[in-house]
Amino acid sequence: MTTQEIVSKLWNLCNVLRDDGITYHQYVTELTYILFLKMANETGTEKQIPEKYRWNVLISKSGIELKSYYKDLLDHLGENCTGRIREIYQGASTNIDEPKNLEKIIKTIDGLDWFSAQEEGLGDLYEGLLEKNANEKKSGAGQYFTPRVLIDVMTRLVKPQPGERCNDPACGTFGFMIAAHQYVKDQTDDFFNLDAETADFERNTAFTGCELVHDTHRLALMNAMLHGINGEILLADTLSTQGERMKDYDLVLTNPPFGTKKGGERASRNDFTFPTSNKQLNFLQHIYRSLKANGKARAAVVLPDNVLFADGDGERIRVDLMDKCDLHTVLRLPTGIFYAQGVKTNVLFFTRGKTDKNNTKAVWYYDLRTNMPSFGKTNPLKREHFADFEKAYEASDRHKVKDERWNVFTRAQIAEKGNSLDLGLIRDDSIVDYEDLPDPIESGEDAIAQLEEAVDLLQSVVNELKSLR
Repeated sequence: MTTQEIVSKLWNLCNVLRDDGITYHQYVTELTYILFLKMANETGTEKQIPEKYRWNVLISKSGIELKSYYKDLLDHLGENCTGRIREIYQGASTNIDEPKNLEKIIKTIDGLDWFSAQEEGLGDLYEGLLEKNANEKKSGAGQYFTPRVLIDVMTRLVKPQPGERCNDPACGTFGFMIAAHQYVKDQTDDFFNLDAETADFERNTAFTGCELVHDTHRLALMNAMLHGINGEILLADTLSTQGERMKDYDLVLTNPPFGTKKGGERASRNDFTFPTSNKQLNFLQHIYRSLKANGKARAAVVLPDNVLFADGDGERIRVDLMDKCDLHTVLRLPTGIFYAQGVKTNVLFFTRGKTDKNNTKAVWYYDLRTNMPSFGKTNPLKREHFADFEKAYEASDRHKVKDERWNVFTRAQIAEKGNSLDLGLIRDDSIVDYEDLPDPIESGEDAIAQLEEAVDLLQSVVNELKSLR
């Protein structure tokens, strides 16, 4: 049984829970509680779990006894254990009211081909469930799930290195950091080429994150654990004072939430020069301020179009970004790649300078939005869609790249446009040919003339009919 087949089987169990009124997101959270115990059993890592709450005890229960035992298990693991176990189960509760449904889920999980699952990777299995949840619009989970292909492209281009501190301040289910971790593993033969101290740093310290939503934080913890990552994942609001200690990173990869602060209040950060009610503008400030000012620390960030052109504090933040960092590349993304259709997004790539002035000299744009197919569930974004962009991005001399989607604007040109970064889109072929579009005044005059001719013709027909009487 392949990982994909196991994921499908687990996902189909959600149908069992419909009568209990459980949502897709609640189901994935519920699965997390149960899968953690089963995976610990399969991998021989149950030592931190008290014997009376291990898998073999859980699977022996049924009916009302099972329901009561399961609730007690969740409470005990969340209150009396330590480390990752406590973090995952803290505040946990079950939404499953029918004991038979709970028993069916547990027995189905127990009967799966776990040897094959381990061979293919338990982390991949779990990420498959998270992706299923994100692709199901009813779950609402797409708001924090970035398409894997986009995560991988961003990670390849910023090239995480051994010994670097990497962070995602809005980590969702931890996808960016897992990709960064995998990139370093691939470059170092699973850390085999590193000395013991650096290898330990990669596993336990290098990859960190912060997530505001408790249930999503649980999913991130589980995802990290299954991928062998033990770095700190805070349950906190990055835009509060808790985020002030998140700094001195070598690399940030993230897709922060879109929208405004609840009630329109401003971020409560004391270190923001331009606090606004716009979440993504505040996240942008946090990100470039959290990078080391060493000329090498870098970020790749998904942001909506309004960040590129918002006036007032928006303009001031963009100027501050271009002063403190070299904003060298903006990728204009296609629409339809996130669950909220019509959301227009971009990836900003920038490197923190050694000083805080005039680091951006020019910004290169790649338009992957205009004249592109409509992407969505039936036509997903694929790696090949980014091939030309990656080629342009990596070019030793960007000026020699022959691609109509690839353009550059100097800092002076950007300043002339009111420091708007809403640039770089090419001509849209759906508007026929711009040069052939008729002059609106002439078109109006032609329309009037044609209308007068039609009236004259109609009048002559009427006169003809009268004469026939």
